[in-house]
This record gives sequence, structure tokens and C-alpha cells, in this order.
Amino acid sequence: MQNDSDQPGGGGDKESNEERTQDASEETVRGNTPSPPQASPPRFVSVEELMETAKGVTNMALAHEIMVNQAFQVKPAELPEGSLERKVKEIMHKAFWDCLETQLSENPPSYSHAIKLLAEIKETLLLFLLPGHGRLRTRIEEVLDLPLIQQQAENRALDITQLAQFIVGMMGSLCAPCRDGDIRKIREITEIVPLLKAIFSVLDLMKMDMANFTLSSIRPHLLQQSAEYERNKFQDFLEKQPNALDFAEKWLEETVRCLREEDGSSASSSDPPSLLPLNVHNQAYLRLLRWDHASDPFPETVLMDQVRFLEMQQEVEQLVMLSSVLLIVYTTTGEAISGLPGLMETLKNTVNVVLADMHMPSFSVEEALATIGERLCVDLSQRLSQHGYSPFSTDRASTLKGQISAITQPDNTVRKLMDSRVQSYLLAALESNHHKTPPPLPGGLAPVSRELKELAVRFGRLVNFNKLVFSPFYQKILQRILAIGESPSTET
Repeated sequence: MQNDSDQPGGGGDKESNEERTQDASEETVRGNTPSPPQASPPRFVSVEELMETAKGVTNMALAHEIMVNQAFQVKPAELPEGSLERKVKEIMHKAFWDCLETQLSENPPSYSHAIKLLAEIKETLLLFLLPGHGRLRTRIEEVLDLPLIQQQAENRALDITQLAQFIVGMMGSLCAPCRDGDIRKIREITEIVPLLKAIFSVLDLMKMDMANFTLSSIRPHLLQQSAEYERNKFQDFLEKQPNALDFAEKWLEETVRCLREEDGSSASSSDPPSLLPLNVHNQAYLRLLRWDHASDPFPETVLMDQVRFLEMQQEVEQLVMLSSVLLIVYTTTGEAISGLPGLMETLKNTVNVVLADMHMPSFSVEEALATIGERLCVDLSQRLSQHGYSPFSTDRASTLKGQISAITQPDNTVRKLMDSRVQSYLLAALESNHHKTPPPLPGGLAPVSRELKELAVRFGRLVNFNKLVFSPFYQKILQRILAIGESPSTET
């Protein structure tokens, strides 16, 4: 598109220039988010730019998933049952194998399709070889010599069954141990077309195994490269969408505001140590475990992990409920149960079973806690009687049930105490990540220590990778937020 300075002047040229501008605007889409006051006017974004940005975000999400999901695996695509794509695929495959069977049934047989399959199988087998597999490579090249196979076919001297058996043997040498059963099944097939079909089916599985093995092998070495890749992709996205950090900025602003309120400081006083950038970061991540996902937009920089943070939040809520119930049981029954082997684990399992679906829409916390109270009273009475202690009296049972049911109250002291201790432990785990030493476990959390430590490890791993990727963006935002908070004191 030429500049105005390149066009001759004149009123007609001005009108045509406006028409060209209008036509160009119809081929672009305007950013749908309003710009802040005193900002540049919204820029026009072409469809090509949007497509390129979407592709970059998709690639970034895939790279992120590979890094943070230790169980990530490449899996074969499964088309929906009854879908048009599945039907077309099945019809095409059936037509191909029927054609192959027809060719091999001719007299003399025609091997044109079969030789193409052998060439594809040879290429796949060579892909599985490592640099040190020189002898295997030579063997495959010798046996699956395509010009020689073609010549044998033309002279009616080709034994395709013998070649198939060689291929199966080579697959058995190269496959993962989990495929040994599949190889044994293939060896039992005697007809050539079903045998070739089974070979290709298992080769596809072996490709998946190789891809997943490669991912697991290189994942420890990809941390820094993946972080840089995600950061660069997000920077590209930020350049096309300048307001792509609005929710992240709001998240950090509210964290700073909450910390100032807790410390009783204001903008006119110097910021306390809790407002050091590292402390603000850790507190901000901890707030994600209390997030109202239904009403508050999730920060953009942690959006790809929203499901993971939500799952951790639900785990925290269940651990708080579980530890609260067990603490009430211990304080109500006294030291009588402390020496009974396996009792606390039994009570813990009982509570966990009832609370397993506590985040389902149909779940009733009040009914669940009432059920827990009834079951625990029965279990306690039986175990105390078995070990010679006085029976669990009606008054103590009523007190225990009442205290357990009271956990749902907003100001319940026990639940608030356990919630505070769980949050403190997770925060201490974040702060101690650099020292590689786990923090001490707060009182009352011993029955859930294993679950809490596992949660802290997963939470810390997710947070540390997010810091590694987005810390430059967070630093700029925090510098601006803290500078705004200090500006009144500098003026006076």
C-alpha cells in the first residue's frame, strides 16, 4: 500500500484514498477490547495475524503441557464412534486391504501394493534404530532390499511370507517390553493379509512408544528452552494484544493491597518486608488456591494451568475438612485413641470416602458431616470397647457429632485454624524451594502429612515453572504497582 506522499494531490485522489481506506478496513477485524484512557487508539488486526497468533498460542499451550504434565503422552487419534470421518477411514482401509488380497490371490500374484507396504515398513523400522544399531541397519537393508524384491516379484520368486516373518522378528527386537504380547499374537497369524494388517497396527503403537520415550528422556533438558519459548510466544501475543496482562495486573494489585491491609501499612508509609517482590509473588500464587472461578477472571499468565490450580484448590478444601474432623475426634476422645494402632488411619479412610464427591453440585456438606459423625461414633465405640476402654457415652457421642456438624459454619474456629495452617505450610513450601528442605509440619496436620506434602510438591513445581516463564512481566508490573503506592510519600 502506497503512502499519501506517493500519490499526486487533488480532491479526486482524496476521495479514492478514503475509499481504499474503507475497503481495507473491511478486510480487517478490530481488537474487541477497549483501550484504556489516554492510550493509543485500537490497532487493526488482519485475519492472517489472528490466525498466526492463534497458532502461536496453541504451540505454546502444547509446549507448556509437555513440561508441567509429567504424565503427558502422545496417543493415537480416536475418531468418534459413528462419525463421518471414522466411516470414511474404515471404508478406505477396507478397500485397500481388499485390493491387496485380490492382487495376492491372482495367478500369478501381483505384488505392486505389497511392495509399497514393504517399503513403508522398512522406512519405519529404520526410524526405530539408534546410532549404535549398525548391524541391525545392515540386516534390514539386506533383507528388505527393494530393487531385489521387485526383481524377485517379476521372476515369481518372491516369498512375501518369509519377509513378513523377518519383519515380525525385527519388531520383537526393537519394541518396548509392553508390546511383547502384541508380537506374540502376530506370530500366530498365518494368512498374509491379516498378518500385514497386524504388523502395521503394532508399528503404529511402537511409534507412539518411541515418541513418548523421547519426550520422557528429553524433558529434564527442556526446562530452560521451554521457558524461553513460552516467554517469547507470550511476548509475541502481547505485542498483538497490549491488554493481555490486565487480569494479571489486577491479581498482583489486589495481592499488594491485601498485604498492606494485613500489615496495617498505607501508601504514605514505607512498605514492610512482606511487600518484597518474592513475597508478593508467593502470596499471589497462594491466592489462586482461594479463587472464585465462577465470577473472577483468571490471570492470563496462569490461564493454561487454571484446571490444575482448581484441582489443587479442591484438594486443599478437602484436606482442611478432613484434618478438622480428625482434630475434633482427637480432642473429644482424648488420649485414649492415640495409642490404638491403625485407628486414626481407619477414621481417616472413613471420612475420605464420604468427602470424595464434596465438589459435586449435588453434594450436601451438612448431610455428609452428619453421616461422618454417625460412622465415627460407631467406629470409636467398637475400637474402644475392644481395647478395654470405657464405652463411648451418649453425651460424648452427641458432643462429637455436634462439633463435626459445626465445621460448616463460616466462623468455625477449628476449620479456620486448620485452613490457616495448611495455607501457612504451602507458603512455607514455596519459600523453602530454593533451600530444597521441606518446612516443618504444623500441629494437627500429621494425619494428612503425606497428602499435604505431595500437594506442596506439585504446587511448588507449577509455581516455579510459571515464575521461570513470566517473572520479567511480573517484575515490570510490580515495579509500577509499588511505585504508585510510594508516590504520595515522596511528594510530601
